[in-house]
Amino acid sequence: MPHTVETLRKRPEFLACARARRQGTKGMLVQARARGDDDPLIRVGFTCSKKVGNAVARNRAKRRLREVARLLLPENGKPGWDYVLIGSRGNTAERDFADLQQDFLYALRKLHG
Repeated sequence: MPHTVETLRKRPEFLACARARRQGTKGMLVQARARGDDDPLIRVGFTCSKKVGNAVARNRAKRRLREVARLLLPENGKPGWDYVLIGSRGNTAERDFADLQQDFLYALRKLHG
């Protein structure tokens, strides 16, 4: 059953994820934490530092991360968890989209394993 996905917007929410579990893949870094509240929402945030490239490269990387999350999180994410997807230099924007999706599924398996 697909779950509702909401976007993280506030800095403290991102920082809480930064202190939690993380799993790196070739295409991205995924941070995840169980919120511990009774809210069944899955929340997700996206970030790309200037190391990823200029504004065009960062926006492309973030668009691709958003699409990966849109396709895969409702089915594969856990309710009550927050996720932050972080773009990596050169890989997120250039990597084959199917490989990017496999990277994300691998990271979720490791984080929830």
